[in-house]
Amino acid sequence: MYSKTESTFEFFDSDNTSNKEHKIILVTGGAGFIGSNFIRYLIEKYPNFKIINFDKLTYAGNLNNLTTIEDNANYVLVKGDVANSKDVKTAFEQFNPDYVVHFAAESHVDKSILNPDIFLQTNVLGTQIMLNYSREHKVKKFVQVSTDEVYGSITGDLKATENDPLSPNNPYSASKASADMMLRVAFQTYGQRINVIRACNNFGSYQFPEKLIPVVIGNALRGMDIPIYGDGKNIREWMHVEDHCKAIDLVMQEGVSGEIYNVGTGNKWKNIDLVEYILEKMKIKNDLISYVLDRQGHDMRYSVDSRKIRKELGWKPQIDFEEGLDKVITWYTNHMDWIEEIANGTYISYYDNIYKKRMLETQ
Repeated sequence: MYSKTESTFEFFDSDNTSNKEHKIILVTGGAGFIGSNFIRYLIEKYPNFKIINFDKLTYAGNLNNLTTIEDNANYVLVKGDVANSKDVKTAFEQFNPDYVVHFAAESHVDKSILNPDIFLQTNVLGTQIMLNYSREHKVKKFVQVSTDEVYGSITGDLKATENDPLSPNNPYSASKASADMMLRVAFQTYGQRINVIRACNNFGSYQFPEKLIPVVIGNALRGMDIPIYGDGKNIREWMHVEDHCKAIDLVMQEGVSGEIYNVGTGNKWKNIDLVEYILEKMKIKNDLISYVLDRQGHDMRYSVDSRKIRKELGWKPQIDFEEGLDKVITWYTNHMDWIEEIANGTYISYYDNIYKKRMLETQ
């Protein structure tokens, strides 16, 4: 199950009292887009932190996202399912984490419409299992990485605040809202130290090419049609993933227990305007744009009020949108091999080719 040498496991031994001066962070879903960026952020910023990446390695979990730190002595990969009590129990007993940052979730709205059961299994039951073992092992803080989609479509020029009612409109956002409610119960009933983060749309390097920005860039580079739902006038708020990682770190270490924090930039774009802007930057004609039948339950507009995290924790976005977008376009342009490995499915074999061999070497 584990993917490091025995000497590394001794370093993480929960019975070794010398480790108590270090923070041990269990990150679920750490092979995904935001999770892998967060792990790299922690490894770079905190050389004494120990990071356990607990990931089921489904289609969206890509270990190629973490090749730059996979040999770091403070990093361990654990292949496991948050909805499997045995996997979770083993990880907690082995590593006894101080903090849990919970990214693991099925996250694609279209897939949730086709098969909502999987989203309930992972996003709701999986969250509850993680909370159960976090309580049992007296974790100092459990941070749920949620989404602005739980508020549903926002009308006019309004912004959703942390106190607004949840109004999810698709199975994915409903499952995340349900998980958020389980964290409320954990705090109100059991006194667990928890926080919930609801962020706007993220973009950045290593984003799985089913999301808008990497779809546009990847398809444009390959001369393929770029699908746009409906009339393309749905509005989303955008933030660079590195700014989100900084917000998660702040909430994990300084957030008031039981509180919810919205994380947003105010940088809002209609989908079609953003697509045309990216193509303009890439000097590619708009004739690749192809309008397709709109998604069921497609929310028109998301927008969050992030004054709370700015005022109470001092967070604010650092990365200019245009500058960040330029870097992302450059990254994808220089990593077409990464995109091709996903397109042909070979990225899935990375675990078998690299980590299973290491596991055999330790036996």
